[in-house]
Amino acid sequence: MPELPEVETVRRRLHRALRGHRIVRIEAAADPVVFDVVAPADFAHALKGARIVSTHRKGKHLWLGLDRRPWPLFHFGMTGWIHVDRVGTPERRFTKMVLETDKGVRAVFTDPRRFGRIRLQEDPAAQPPVSLLGFDPLEGVPAVAELQRRLVRRDAPIKAVLLDQSIFAGVGNWVADEVLFQAGLAPQRAASSLTTVEARALRSALLRVVQKAVDVGADDARFPRTWLFHHRWGKNAAALTSRGDRILHETIGGRTTAWVPKRQR
Repeated sequence: MPELPEVETVRRRLHRALRGHRIVRIEAAADPVVFDVVAPADFAHALKGARIVSTHRKGKHLWLGLDRRPWPLFHFGMTGWIHVDRVGTPERRFTKMVLETDKGVRAVFTDPRRFGRIRLQEDPAAQPPVSLLGFDPLEGVPAVAELQRRLVRRDAPIKAVLLDQSIFAGVGNWVADEVLFQAGLAPQRAASSLTTVEARALRSALLRVVQKAVDVGADDARFPRTWLFHHRWGKNAAALTSRGDRILHETIGGRTTAWVPKRQR
């Protein structure tokens, strides 16, 4: 599932490729699941002829700022993605939207499993679902005291709280596991049990992991070799960290969780 680093990487790519371009063609698939609140034909009509002036993101949501309203809002779900091609590039499978510009650039939204969403809104930042999101780690994390104040009211496992988009916008499963690994915190610990020192470690790890992942363009081959990320997948009972520590896989907060008991308390 695309998480904050992946969505931010796509946003930056779209910003470089599309800003200042005028939309000359829109192809919207007749999919009432992906286009859940706007008819595909209405979506295409609203965008055609508009100029793209900016790109925006909060959490896992991405939208384009146009020279007129409404604006298109995208959520990638489990398998959604926006590819940037040149006009004339071979068609992609599972295409839900094609946007072509006057400069010969094409943005293609694909989604094999159809958990993604494409919507139109007058002001995405001020409307649900974006307006319901918590802080975005790339835009800034509350000070330690404020973060701990929010956590102390939550008795759920810290792993589940990290996945709560109303608090930590954009944090998904792999980011949460990596943050807890680097902060040395066991995922089943109640969020309310974290000390000030532990809240500080959580905050630092969150900022560090997200920033590094974004800096390398969400290219996992460029993530530090010491990261849990490289060894956490597949529920492998024999999985070890780069230091040779055993990795356990458990279901916590309804999600498969990889963690290292030797390191995380």
